Amino acid sequence: MARSSSGFVAGLTVAAVAAVSFLAYQASASVPDTLGKPHASASPKASVTKAPRDKKNPAALPSQSGTGERVVYSTDDDRVWLVGADNKVQHTFKVTPGTIDPAVGTYAVTTRSSAVTGSDGMQIEHVVRFTLVDGVAIGFSAAMNGSTASPDSTKKLGGIRESRKDGTAMWEFATIGVKVEVIQ
Repeated sequence: MARSSSGFVAGLTVAAVAAVSFLAYQASASVPDTLGKPHASASPKASVTKAPRDKKNPAALPSQSGTGERVVYSTDDDRVWLVGADNKVQHTFKVTPGTIDPAVGTYAVTTRSSAVTGSDGMQIEHVVRFTLVDGVAIGFSAAMNGSTASPDSTKKLGGIRESRKDGTAMWEFATIGVKVEVIQ
């Protein structure tokens, strides 16, 4: 009797998994191509003022980029500054952004992963995430093969790539809850 019950349960489980798989496929196949792409608008968006820069030293921390311990990320300059509680830069470096930029604002590190497969299929390490944009995780990471190549512009990618050395510095600095200031 127990043997026939377990067969019946196994059959129901297989049927349920097949049904869920089919529905997931249908849902993904019906997503419009325009999802996540900016829409043309007749009215201009509110402009965000770029934080003032030191023209003689472009790697200097921009003024008006927050206070206290924080990660500062400039979407215009593709640069990161790791800033200590004393407001002094501990480390700065260039990055290669994904295809989706986070909005200017203040965030906090929400999750971290020591090693995973990135949304672009690459093996990555020292992943430090701080927001989602249209369901895409935005965060810093280093490719294990050392690549910082530009991402595939046809995909929605939120990984902000850094060198492995810079990824290690980010990993050691940006623990859960550390502030991330995104500036232009």
